[in-house]
Amino acid sequence: MAKIMVVMMLMVMIMVEPPESVKAVGDEDLISMECLNVPASVFVDTLKNSMDGVVKVASILAEFSGVFGDFRVSNAISDCLDLLQLSSDELGWTLYASQYGKGKRNGTGDLASDLKTWLSASLINQETCLDGFDGTSSIVKGLVSGSINQVSSLVQQVLHMVHQAPRRPTPSRTKGAPPGSGGRRLMANDNDASVFPSWIRSADRKLLQSIKGPRPNVTVALDGSGNFTKIMDAIAVAPSHSTNRFVIYVKKGVYDEIVEIKRKKTYIMIYGDGMDVTVITGNRSVVDGYTTYRSATFAVTGARFIARDITFQNTAGPEKHQAVAFRSDSDLSALYRCAFRGYQDTLYAHANRQFFRECTITGTVDFIFGDAVAIFQNCLIQSRKGLSNQKNTITAQGRKDPGENTGFSLQFCNITGDSSLNTAITNTTTSNTTTTYTYLGRPWKAYSRTIIMQSYISGVIRPAGWLEWNGDLYLDTLFYAEYMNYGPGASLSARVKWAGYNIFNSSAQALNYTVAQFIKGDMWLPTTGVRFASGLSAL
Repeated sequence: MAKIMVVMMLMVMIMVEPPESVKAVGDEDLISMECLNVPASVFVDTLKNSMDGVVKVASILAEFSGVFGDFRVSNAISDCLDLLQLSSDELGWTLYASQYGKGKRNGTGDLASDLKTWLSASLINQETCLDGFDGTSSIVKGLVSGSINQVSSLVQQVLHMVHQAPRRPTPSRTKGAPPGSGGRRLMANDNDASVFPSWIRSADRKLLQSIKGPRPNVTVALDGSGNFTKIMDAIAVAPSHSTNRFVIYVKKGVYDEIVEIKRKKTYIMIYGDGMDVTVITGNRSVVDGYTTYRSATFAVTGARFIARDITFQNTAGPEKHQAVAFRSDSDLSALYRCAFRGYQDTLYAHANRQFFRECTITGTVDFIFGDAVAIFQNCLIQSRKGLSNQKNTITAQGRKDPGENTGFSLQFCNITGDSSLNTAITNTTTSNTTTTYTYLGRPWKAYSRTIIMQSYISGVIRPAGWLEWNGDLYLDTLFYAEYMNYGPGASLSARVKWAGYNIFNSSAQALNYTVAQFIKGDMWLPTTGVRFASGLSAL
């Protein structure tokens, strides 16, 4: 009886939240959407079948919740239930947009971008669910994999029904601005809106630009001088499903705490006293029985999350392998002047639209990974010494399907090694000697997509630039590109010759992977207050 109740409650949760997602759709309600390849009625019917499939799989998994004593299997089941709920939300937002012809309620208002983003996120959720069972002997994966794969197939069908609308040139906000700049060059103290992508509200801009820090709703302090001593206690009092910014100030100190901001906790901002001054730390790892997804020290799912002046770290060490410092599924999220420190799998940009500005990201293997559509701008990206004879890879982007709009774009970054790497670099295009070989990335999934542009690449990067995942696997289907990089590691003369590797020779190609185009940042970043360059001109 208890199991039946769990299933019924889960099905009710999935089917009624948010309310708009499940409004009955009749032919008279459907709108004509230019971004669809099929009639809206066909799109909606397939979408609803996908949602029904999510409920079915969740009901099967709920039967096993709490049954197994195996810690890792229990974590994998818990991950799946959370991920299926996320998929339900994302499919629900898609359905809502198909009814009313706009995604502004949960997205940016750019319908094609919104639909592509949410469907891509829903697709990867099922993949992550199954990945959580890797390395276990559990029968659960075998029992649910067929149903999960069926849901994934339906989501893929819906995804390919959406095509990206033709891009329109982004108008300069100031006459005489360089092509693709999206506005004039501003100083750090300039409050002009063009410093930020347009999806960032003016109120949030002020929060992030404030010299002394914004006025918090609550304060966390280890010494008891705030409202709470634990970050999770502060998150607990934040309102659910809010559209107003809830600000949490975390005073200086090292907070040894696992933090998770669930999907209901939207519009949360967390800020500290400075990078490496306010530190959130943990040491979960796959070796200790956690899934990669669950190993995160800090995880956020609630939409429109922003963070500033804080460090997220995982101290499990290289011998514990996958150990995430920060994981995000938060759509339209932005992180400014934050540090992410770990070894393998430091920063898990799992899904949806994410923006990182002036951040420091440190790690060894695949230390920026996931299937988000994410831009890293003006970031310091540092490889570090890991296990003996281990190869470092900075990125491992996980795009599974060519219809997804996901990928990583690194722009105006400084890509180098930290002092632990003990490099001995010669400033030539043909020689590079280090104690650890470091590469720009490798293809985690079949359509892995990563673009490095207008960045400094130090001699720590091997001349080949990129590393295969497993022999010839994915080398023809991946999409890697470089554009106008500089530094001793930026020479293209000895780069890989894979079919999927590209050298951009024109700004027109590179513009596709800028803030304005790739994450439609002009439509949402201004509300966060995070500085950004819209196009190809540095800010």
